[in-house]
Amino acid sequence: MSRRLTAKEFLERFDDALSNGYIFAYYQPQYNHATGRMTGAEALMRWQDPVDGLQYPSDFIPVLEENDILYRADIQMARIACKFQRYCMDNGIPTVPISFNMSRNDIYKHDYVEEVERIRQEYEVPVRLIRVELTETSAIGGMELVSSVIKKFHDYGYVVEMDDFGSGYSSLNILKDLDVDVIKLDLKFINGDIGGRGGIILRSIVQMTKWLRTPIIAEGVETIEQAEFMKSIGSNYVQGYLYSKPVPEKEFMEKLIATQHEATAASLKLVDTFDAEKFWDPESLETLIFNQFVGGAAIFFYKRGEMELIRVNHKYVTEIGMNISEKDFIDKNPWKYFDPQSRTIYEQTITRAIESGEEERCDTWRVLNSKCCGEDRVCIRTFMRVIGRAEDQYIIYALVHNVTKEKMNYEEVAESERRFRHASEHANIYAWEYDIATREMRPCFRCIRDLGLPPLLKDYPEPAISMGIFPPDYADMYREWHRRLEEGEPFLEAVIPLTRERVPFIVRYTTEFDENGNPIKAYGSATYIEERVVE
Repeated sequence: MSRRLTAKEFLERFDDALSNGYIFAYYQPQYNHATGRMTGAEALMRWQDPVDGLQYPSDFIPVLEENDILYRADIQMARIACKFQRYCMDNGIPTVPISFNMSRNDIYKHDYVEEVERIRQEYEVPVRLIRVELTETSAIGGMELVSSVIKKFHDYGYVVEMDDFGSGYSSLNILKDLDVDVIKLDLKFINGDIGGRGGIILRSIVQMTKWLRTPIIAEGVETIEQAEFMKSIGSNYVQGYLYSKPVPEKEFMEKLIATQHEATAASLKLVDTFDAEKFWDPESLETLIFNQFVGGAAIFFYKRGEMELIRVNHKYVTEIGMNISEKDFIDKNPWKYFDPQSRTIYEQTITRAIESGEEERCDTWRVLNSKCCGEDRVCIRTFMRVIGRAEDQYIIYALVHNVTKEKMNYEEVAESERRFRHASEHANIYAWEYDIATREMRPCFRCIRDLGLPPLLKDYPEPAISMGIFPPDYADMYREWHRRLEEGEPFLEAVIPLTRERVPFIVRYTTEFDENGNPIKAYGSATYIEERVVE
């Protein structure tokens, strides 16, 4: 059983702990909640005394700082992080950027930046794999000095993160004066109040960081509701117990090697009231309805011709199609998808909703673009109602339904072969996106519309083979293609007869690689070539 050391004992045992590796790192991964992929990690200082066991950072760090020796422990953390990255690189283990903390004590050591850079060069680690975290409180009272330290790191190419944003009393001043690259927001600063005022504050912070073009990482994310809420307001990067607690080096290495993380499941609680403000509360009935039952839905601000999406649910993305993510919709100006005539119709409908206080409806055309699917024109039926107002600003709730098929008068075709041939008379190319790690395929809107494919196919290509899109005698060849994509094949192409009627298409794959040269996605297409049957 561990015993808490006294301040005197910490000081007496510090040199021994430093030289014998009793001060070491635990790693807490960071993830993109929208994709489930690890994006980075934070190295956290730990002290395991050989006699008295694990010591809490909250006990020993203040002692080291008060006695002006925390600098030496922080340098040790920089060395540990660089050594770990070097080991991964030498042994073919995937790498992600690792950050470590720079304390107030370090800032006043004028050789700290140079010492970190010397260690990085000693281990020959690319600068993109090492990041430095500055706590907000450590910057108070020494802004000019802190700015100069950040500039030195930038001159060497480092990414500098601001940790614990919102914990101090001068957050906005610090953000204005310090040129940090990433902001880490601890959800504890609002005491868990994501509903109501807390949700509004979080959304405002996320919007502010977008204007500054500064990514935000939500720390202390413990529930799926918190992660889903952050994603819905345009912030995908999370760190916390929902995905992983801080873990020892060996366990972190296993997480790096693994291609997929452990799945999480939602657990929402119902409440008995319905209130517009509760759309910010991840545990409310309103949020459950918004995310699960109402179909495609969005909430947006409107003020004198300016429109800004606040939240969209997953069904909104699915309904509109084109593989555009929730974050992409929120990040971009919504009007960019409208032509002038459709925008006029949409604004007229908003005006009617404001004046009547009732639900109003319109059909408008949108031109959408995505990397996977290219460009397509879709017709969206929108039902909208005002749910909040303040002077000339309005919050509007909108339900959407894709009526493109209805508008274009497509006939319902029962069999996939007939749909395939009918579509080829009007559009000669189909496209899809294949996630190599998860084996998930996301088809383009034309594939969904004409072939009856779902928006997501798992364990691809087996679903397409079982549906008869790829004939049995080409099934093994197509499976082999996907094995070659996993091995890093950059490009594949062949003429393949598709469906039981064996309609000829040129099928192509182009592979996308990450910064380490590992294949992550493949973009597929099938182009109709002529009116004949391939034997």
